[in-house]
Amino acid sequence: LTVFEKILPGSIKRLYYIYGVGQEAVRGGHRHRTAWHALMCLTGHCTVSVHDGSSEHEYVLDRPTVGLLLAPQDWRKMHSFTADALLLIVSNAYYDPADYIYEYYG
Repeated sequence: LTVFEKILPGSIKRLYYIYGVGQEAVRGGHRHRTAWHALMCLTGHCTVSVHDGSSEHEYVLDRPTVGLLLAPQDWRKMHSFTADALLLIVSNAYYDPADYIYEYYG
């Protein structure tokens, strides 16, 4: 049993997951104006590249007991998915195209 509680400001409004995308797939490529996200790779693994406006980091999500919290300003790109990867994303906001910012820092 793994429990994630009180990881996002506010309440959970949206859940979605990425699966079956393959090693070469890239998802994300954006940041947000207000939405926070928590990412957990439930099976397999993937890499998340994050730029917070001043520095860039890469995180490998490879255990279902580890999550990555992304603030709205965190530009993110998910990539290097294994064939069995199942990446769960939890958001404190409903989908709103106006909340997305696609420009990369730099």
